[in-house]
Amino acid sequence: FFFKQKTAYEIRLSLVGSEMCIRDRLKAASCAPETLSLIATSDGKGGEPGIVAASLARGVPLVLVGPADLEAAGTRTQSSSPRVLALTGVPSVAEAAALAAGGPKARLLFPRIVVGPVTCALATTDKTP
Repeated sequence: FFFKQKTAYEIRLSLVGSEMCIRDRLKAASCAPETLSLIATSDGKGGEPGIVAASLARGVPLVLVGPADLEAAGTRTQSSSPRVLALTGVPSVAEAAALAAGGPKARLLFPRIVVGPVTCALATTDKTP
């Protein structure tokens, strides 16, 4: 994958957006911050500053999901973006990554949300949030 050079402003938006997304989804699910066990994304986005910073700040592993696993989990997503589907082959990278990292029994708690340049989704492997 090729990523254009980001400006300091774009990197800051990504950092702030990542934290806002995570906080919003955890709060909406009535989950304590410490229940977040990992952050997942496509292997092509593993070097994105906001994703790496969110993982480090929360002290959780960053799991990089390959195309085959994203595609397999893509059948279980709740959201779909025609643009993302055309670019990646999956309807929602955020949702597919969350589901793939959680395994075959994972389920989304909500559809993805977008905060500025950041998209995130929250999945669980428990029967309750």
